[in-house]
Amino acid sequence: MVNNVQTLIKYVVESFAEKKNEIEYLVEEKENVIEVTVLLNASDMGKVIGKQGRIAKAIRAVVKAAAVKSDKKVI
Repeated sequence: MVNNVQTLIKYVVESFAEKKNEIEYLVEEKENVIEVTVLLNASDMGKVIGKQGRIAKAIRAVVKAAAVKSDKKVI
């Protein structure tokens, strides 16, 4: 499940970011929680977050929907 979530996040984030080679993904899996942290260049931060955080909210919604079958919470 972690690989699927990470692949999905990577695909979406890299479609918005310009400096794809500077993106780092930190994945920490606990009992029922998968925590994904995305570190990127400051110039790409606004593009990935979007106006008023709309893109970031959309990414969260898609990832949560993808994680429903696994009974794990994704943060």
